[in-house]
Amino acid sequence: MEHKLRYALIGCGRIASNHIAAVLKNADTLELTAVCDLIPGRMEDVLSHVPPAQRALVLRYEDYAQMLSQVKPDLVAVATESGKHAAIGLDCIAAGCHVIIEKPLALCMADGRALIAAAREKGVKLCACHQNRFNKSIQKIRTAVEENRFGRMLHGAAHIRWSRGKEYYAQAPWRGTWAQDGGALMNQCIHNIDLLRWMMGDEVTQVMAYTDNLEHPYIQAEDLGLALVKFAGGAYGLIEGTTNIFPHNLEETLYIFGENGTVKAGGKSVNRIEEWDFRDGRGDPATIIMEFKEDPPNVYGFGHTPLYADMAQAILQNRLPYIDGESGLRAVELVLAIYLSAQRGQPVNLPLSDCATTDFQGRFGR
Repeated sequence: MEHKLRYALIGCGRIASNHIAAVLKNADTLELTAVCDLIPGRMEDVLSHVPPAQRALVLRYEDYAQMLSQVKPDLVAVATESGKHAAIGLDCIAAGCHVIIEKPLALCMADGRALIAAAREKGVKLCACHQNRFNKSIQKIRTAVEENRFGRMLHGAAHIRWSRGKEYYAQAPWRGTWAQDGGALMNQCIHNIDLLRWMMGDEVTQVMAYTDNLEHPYIQAEDLGLALVKFAGGAYGLIEGTTNIFPHNLEETLYIFGENGTVKAGGKSVNRIEEWDFRDGRGDPATIIMEFKEDPPNVYGFGHTPLYADMAQAILQNRLPYIDGESGLRAVELVLAIYLSAQRGQPVNLPLSDCATTDFQGRFGR
């Protein structure tokens, strides 16, 4: 194509290299134009894998407002600490930029709604970065859902059994705080929580939950969350999320049970199909299990590249991205509902009118 979309990244922390790699792999539609971070060394680190000639052309900024006004990018990704996603995203939208926001979309319902409304009013695309929706395994399961192969949904389960220690939280003091992050559910587990809600029909009517901080006295928020979810269609969901697993990440699994089908996606980040049984008998389960698996080097998987490809096409074709702002807000809403139920010790009905992570300051005495 003659004109590539000018791309800029705000925030060059832990996940930034995945974003840059995705841009480079979509070089037919995207041009890496600028990066921004308060710490200059981080920008150099994230650009270290960019070919030298191309790297020399990338502009570096410590002030994203200055970057937006000078570079005027077509597409911006926001990968800062979670608590700044909404404010920076709104500034990008106001500047006329299409935006990809790393999960979570926001830390309160009001901010999430403001992002969606602003993007609609400005006529720009808003994408929530839930890249696991693009896993080969997840795409295969989603196709079965859309073809109604499960029949009536009965229940689903999302298990996130990961490990995060003191060193992880010391790397970035915002992690585990109510103002800038939330706990295990909002940070590590929201991807699989998103998948469960998406597969089971999206509309949740009620949540009952427990949360606790059992092994991380140096953070404010939870390291364990357990929840029962009731879906509008009559199905149920189970969520188990924790960062307490000794000594390293164990698994991230998603189960879907319907009257006519049973599926399990597993691996470190739901990147492989481990069970595949349908009453209609279509497809050999062993072949599908072999074909629809990936072995990514880390829990972030390979989903950023197709997510970026889809976002570029959404802009060029003037359509909604595959994972829009509404999708991102639904995942945030479910986590906030779990927090609220656990705090109140009783079921919480959805939709939530408003709720924010900061509502839970002092929840575990810190």
